[in-house]
Amino acid sequence: MARPERLVATATAAKCGARRKQRHVGRMTKRQSKPQGTLRVVLGDQCSATLSALADLDPAIDTVLMAEVRAECTYVRHHQTKIVLVLSAMRHFARALRARGVTVEYITLDDPANTHSLRGELVRAVARIHPRQIVITECGEWRLAKDMEDWHDLTGLEVDIRPDTRFLCSIRDFRTWARGKNNFRMEFFYREMRRRHGVLMDGDGPVEGRWNFDAENRKRLPKEVHAPAPPAFPPDTITTEIIAMVRARFGDHFGTCDGFSLPVTAADAHKAMADFITHRLPQFGDWQDAMKTGEPTLFHALVSTSINCGLLTPIEVITAAEAAFRAGTVALNGAEGFIRQILGWREFVRGIYWLRMPEYGQLNALEATRKLPQFYWDASTRMNCLHQAISDTREHAYAHHIQRLMITGNFALLAGLDPVEVDEWYLIVYADAYEWVEMPNTRGMALFADGGIMGSKPYAASGAYINRMSDYCGSCHYDVKDAAGERGCPFNALYWDFIARHAARLGGNIRMAMPLRNMERMPPERLAQIRTRADSLLAMLDAGQAI
Repeated sequence: MARPERLVATATAAKCGARRKQRHVGRMTKRQSKPQGTLRVVLGDQCSATLSALADLDPAIDTVLMAEVRAECTYVRHHQTKIVLVLSAMRHFARALRARGVTVEYITLDDPANTHSLRGELVRAVARIHPRQIVITECGEWRLAKDMEDWHDLTGLEVDIRPDTRFLCSIRDFRTWARGKNNFRMEFFYREMRRRHGVLMDGDGPVEGRWNFDAENRKRLPKEVHAPAPPAFPPDTITTEIIAMVRARFGDHFGTCDGFSLPVTAADAHKAMADFITHRLPQFGDWQDAMKTGEPTLFHALVSTSINCGLLTPIEVITAAEAAFRAGTVALNGAEGFIRQILGWREFVRGIYWLRMPEYGQLNALEATRKLPQFYWDASTRMNCLHQAISDTREHAYAHHIQRLMITGNFALLAGLDPVEVDEWYLIVYADAYEWVEMPNTRGMALFADGGIMGSKPYAASGAYINRMSDYCGSCHYDVKDAAGERGCPFNALYWDFIARHAARLGGNIRMAMPLRNMERMPPERLAQIRTRADSLLAMLDAGQAI
């Protein structure tokens, strides 16, 4: 890995490349006293003791600024649970810093003087504190990086934007890996990361001679198998106060914060991780792609919320999973499948995001324009798989990766839903969603809107896949074995209509050769019946009718 570099904000924070330092004098040039110490800004998803912005903090003279601002709660109408999670994690982290003797300027959401924007609170803090410089760890979203571009002019201070060393591949290193490539495959990136960090390796090669055990991660869950309940972390006084505030101020946002029980401290996040390693990771490998009614979490880790807001670091989680494998308590297909999601997918999608933004957010290779159906918000559909996934999402701000990709994402792909609306939905509804991780997974993986930059094919599937991986179809209004009838599973008709609609575009994709051949073998009258059924379903969506 390249040695972490420090940056000064003389250019966009997204372009974390060569070192550049330059002092700027801006509008705030008058100082009421001699500059003292450094102002260190910590964002809501940066609640980490190892944050690069805090690396050389001097408690005697430095100040940490943390601010709860309405703009960050409402740039999309985040799920109420996510707002509670982030604000509570921030307040607990501020308390932990103060316990170490650190001076923390903490602006609460209900502070009457709150400007409700990060730049507004930065300006106020500079006027109060008179620091000699500003230090911050690079942010996770393009919109905020753009806002930071003129912080040096705004304040007249040097702004040191440091790489986020919590990630295992820096933005610069990913650019180096991606150089010369038109398309990017996570598998090759993942292997490089395994080698680089020595994870699940046996000398120069992978443990047991295989890099990927994905084929052993797709078993259907037997009826008699039930997952152990994950631990719950009841709200303390701080979290209880925030829940009341969120209900009062953001009660009209998606979802609910009733029953909130997520970890909001590093200590509790580590307890949640340990519980997963002990009780669910041993079964995770076999059934990580399974879905079951009434069990939204199954054997999944539920640590993404903690990692993405900084309560856990990726390397802590990866190390714990590998240690369980080395100790013989977890099979390799479980440890590898879990580690691949973090060391592989998580790092990969972040790299794609910063490599291709802002253009990536405008890509729409399949020219999808249909509006997002109302049932994505209220679960009012007779399609049981969608009803289950969306209902669980409303209640928990969570769905696991197969529900996201092959239920809600698959339907959005087949129905041709507008990527902008789908992007926003995914960013709103999940407690672990931040644009850097949400957009490539949605626009690239689920919707193929990037035309294959990230994924090698559209992840389109009929109802047969959902029936194989879940128990949803048995109690559904629709018949999963029918495609053309009025009670035929909408996924079936929409799947073949999608293949037919995009046959010319997908003809050169070797991974789509089989479904294209199968469509060509289909009797023309049968395909016509199926596409007529698909047309009626899409017309119902366009008319705002439930299906």
